[in-house]
Amino acid sequence: MTPRYEPHEIEQRWQRVWEDERAFNVPNPVAGALTAENHWYQLEMLPYPSGPSLHMGHVLNYTMGDVQTHVRRRSGWHVVRPMGWDAFGLPAENAAIREGRHPRETIERNIETMRAQMKRLGWAIDWDREVSAHQPTFYRWTQWLFQQFVAHDLGYRKEGPVNWCPKDQTVVANEYVVDGLCERCGTPVELRNMTQWYFRTTAYADELLEYPGAEWPERTKTIQRNWIGRSEGAEILFRVEETGEDIAVFTTRADTLFGATFFVVAPEHPFVEAHASEEAKEYARHAGARPVEERAAETTKTGVFTGFHAVNPVDGELLPIWVADYVLMDYGTGAIMAVPAHDERDGEFAETFGLPLKTVIDEDGRLVNSGRFDGLPAEEGARAIVAALEQEGRGKATVNYRLRDWSVSRQRYWGCPIPFIHCEQCGVVPVPEEDLPVILPDIEDYAPQGKPPLAANEEYMAVDCPQCGGPARRDPDTMDTFVDSSWYFLRYIDSHNHEAPFDRFVVDYWLPVSQYIGGIDHSTGHLLYSRFFVKAMNDWGMLGFREPFARVFHQGWVQLGGLKMSKTRGNVEGPDPFVDEYGADAVRLYILFMGPADQDMEWTPAGVEGIVRFLRRLWRLVHEVAEAAPAPGEREGPLARKANETIARVTDDVLRRFQFHTPISAVMELVNELGGAVDARDARFAAETAVSLIQPYAPHVAEELWTVLGHERLWKEPWPEADEAQLVRDTFELVVQVNGRVRDRFEVDAGLSEDELVELARGSERVQGYLDGGEPRKTVVVPRRLVNFVV
Repeated sequence: MTPRYEPHEIEQRWQRVWEDERAFNVPNPVAGALTAENHWYQLEMLPYPSGPSLHMGHVLNYTMGDVQTHVRRRSGWHVVRPMGWDAFGLPAENAAIREGRHPRETIERNIETMRAQMKRLGWAIDWDREVSAHQPTFYRWTQWLFQQFVAHDLGYRKEGPVNWCPKDQTVVANEYVVDGLCERCGTPVELRNMTQWYFRTTAYADELLEYPGAEWPERTKTIQRNWIGRSEGAEILFRVEETGEDIAVFTTRADTLFGATFFVVAPEHPFVEAHASEEAKEYARHAGARPVEERAAETTKTGVFTGFHAVNPVDGELLPIWVADYVLMDYGTGAIMAVPAHDERDGEFAETFGLPLKTVIDEDGRLVNSGRFDGLPAEEGARAIVAALEQEGRGKATVNYRLRDWSVSRQRYWGCPIPFIHCEQCGVVPVPEEDLPVILPDIEDYAPQGKPPLAANEEYMAVDCPQCGGPARRDPDTMDTFVDSSWYFLRYIDSHNHEAPFDRFVVDYWLPVSQYIGGIDHSTGHLLYSRFFVKAMNDWGMLGFREPFARVFHQGWVQLGGLKMSKTRGNVEGPDPFVDEYGADAVRLYILFMGPADQDMEWTPAGVEGIVRFLRRLWRLVHEVAEAAPAPGEREGPLARKANETIARVTDDVLRRFQFHTPISAVMELVNELGGAVDARDARFAAETAVSLIQPYAPHVAEELWTVLGHERLWKEPWPEADEAQLVRDTFELVVQVNGRVRDRFEVDAGLSEDELVELARGSERVQGYLDGGEPRKTVVVPRRLVNFVV
């Protein structure tokens, strides 16, 4: 009689086995010893432990990584897969404020819970490498690296505009400004200039445009390139009539210079604070605090005249200087010559405020009303105008970047302390290396209060200058949490090193990261900053590579109520209730079975029941095969041929196509065929194949069934290889999908071309209803497998 399938008992037993045998702990190579050439660094973006639990979005990401880990390891790769915690930052601080606790207390409680959840889900993680950004053993080296950036002239201090919440009395990062309001308290945010620490990301602007040897999604590269925003044009100097100072303008349209009828500066531009009227300053404080994307998309133009005028260097015309939020400090110099006849946004502004237009390019693309440059083609005219201005010292050809240096200081408590000291005699000096780390002190009152919370802690702030010995003050700011996440993947590899952030030999062996999984929303933050860090460290001789991530994959969002699951929104579902009811294997299988991994999916837990039925059927059939089919069994016959086809499909989907739902379907099909022939001569081979292929998805039940079939330690077994001889067929089953969902399947001639397969797929009556007579946006053909129409 087949024993009952008891997932909790099975899962706990195998988790104990894996822990006792240190199944997923991987040693680092030793210099001079033989090392495995096939090494693989599997990594998913580390979680924020600001919430009390993992949510199903985490389960999706980390289960994908788990499948990759198992398949790679069993395919002969030496695989490392670590885990850690992005524990510093505003989300953690806000969560602690809501609970009325200290951030360290809430974070460490959440880490303990989430680590237990990860282990309960059976993920193959090397826990010996675990790090957390809030641990002094980690941030000691974050501080050391901060000092290296300053020492190499890639870190510096300057005054710059920040978002300021007048109620909370604190700086608010762009991502926490919603509709111009502070997300924490709902107060309108203002613009304020403050002295900040910056990292010179612009030093690598050109190199950050290229991705040598890296397999990244084109969409991600486009997002980063647009963010960097390289433009070729000219920098032109406009003199302010009333003050005599120059304001630089970057333009790609020097050919329209004679058409400028007014001049606009961004709300953040230093000119506003230095010279503008109180009305203009008040406008700038509020307008400049609105998110850049919102300002760029705004159709209603607003602005205030500053009372000053700029002199057009080509004709001496006086242009009224306005401050307006449609001009962005993030592009060019934060100031523009406004040409309303030839720029849509300038035209809208001119119409709103009754400003004049002047046409300087005719219908044939030649300059008019442009003095001695009349008649020149626009492109030639632009070069001639810039050359003339260059002779007069009023302009020059240049390359501009939208990318700005990274502001890395934060006026909040829960972050890595900045390791610098301020001395009236010596200036800003680094904390001596032997005194690192600068420990973040425990303070009771860390809520916003008009100055950095650490500034109120006299015991922390008062210090002797390490150079002159006189009285000095610590830097009261903490670091942006993106500083931690810009290098954590390096520390994972050598997390117990007390002498350096990491050993170059070990890091050069494992990195670049072979496969990185995480959200596309990190394209212009974490992913860009990590590339900057690695390039800088390579230049310093710390690393032997210049790109951190060889491959990047962006998962779709797991949604609840049509919105991405997010602790901030509060629309999260954790895995615990479902693991309690159905077991970890069922939850792992279901989250990957819901749809293509790169597309958004709505979390509907009712579907877990179907996966549970599949696991029970697999359990029952394997026990029946173990009793009815002789060992070792034959490897030829209908079931064996299906098993080999399944091996080929699953392997190709996981390793080449990076798809995770279709392999589950393939194993289900094999199990269905096995159900009708448990006593066939090739049934045991089919059963062993099904169990072996499902192991990366459902490792606990797979290990248990592997023992039922007379084997042991499946996680150590080689990944099955398909017998090519059994894959040769005259026909095959063509699967037809629309947006990744199976809509039809039928047998077709194996010799058909891709075009013929597409024609047959489009001819299916079942499929035509989903195409609705239109042309697919994209058609994907997997030879001898499927056609997928994206509509």
